[in-house]
Amino acid sequence: MIHEQITAGRYDSWSEEQCAGIEVVGGMVVAGGPSASKRHNRLARVLANALDDAGGPEWNADTDFDVRLQDVPLTNRRPDVVVYRADTIDVTPTRPEHVLLVAEVVSPGSETTDRVVKVDQYARAGIAFYWRVEQAATGVPLLYTYVLDPATAAYREGEVFTGKVEVSAPFAMEVDLGSV
Repeated sequence: MIHEQITAGRYDSWSEEQCAGIEVVGGMVVAGGPSASKRHNRLARVLANALDDAGGPEWNADTDFDVRLQDVPLTNRRPDVVVYRADTIDVTPTRPEHVLLVAEVVSPGSETTDRVVKVDQYARAGIAFYWRVEQAATGVPLLYTYVLDPATAAYREGEVFTGKVEVSAPFAMEVDLGSV
């Protein structure tokens, strides 16, 4: 484990294998928790696929890559789902101005980070939409939606969905997370 601040230049010189499973917050490497469950990964993939289809040719949705929230001190987050402008597919690093929506699937151990810390970081970075998927005890996932209020650089709570999701923003989409 590295216990010194990492610069953007140093991080950018690392291989994909070195960057996998970590995030950098305030210049410090934060190791990912335990491997995500199959249910977690499937929820992220099903959501990403639905967003990718709904986004049309202008937007792509993918899983598991860095979003560079700031260069100094370096803050890279790796959201579970990222919707980004299709014309930036080859631009590295992906920056907030390329991103329309990020989604996190909450896992045991990531509750505070996904519910509090990342919400604030994504809002301050100017990402328009934040979605959080909770894996409820009932087994039916809950999706909480948030929309950025640019005047306050904070998210306003939006709709909450149980299982079946039907949204009109950022684009019209339906997906049944309860089938996962």
